[in-house]
Amino acid sequence: MEKYMLPCLNKKLFGIDCLGCGLQRSVMLLLQGEFQAAFYMYPAVYPLILLLVFMISRFWILLKYDKHIRILLITITVITIIISYLFKMKVIHIHNQ
Repeated sequence: MEKYMLPCLNKKLFGIDCLGCGLQRSVMLLLQGEFQAAFYMYPAVYPLILLLVFMISRFWILLKYDKHIRILLITITVITIIISYLFKMKVIHIHNQ
């Protein structure tokens, strides 16, 4: 299955990871039951899944505070992506020096 993963165009062109680097591998680890490894590969995988489940469930279940929940989940997901990316870039930068 791993041979069918899409390569990161940003990494190929510029040599640095993008904000989504690791997501495919993280999902593969989840499917294999490696939950902790999936988190270490891409920490935003869990907020992304939660957001996806919420967005899909909106087709059948309408909540009173739907907009507030959606904004909260999006904010948590974006913050997790940015913080994990900055941490990864700092760690990579330290190791390259």
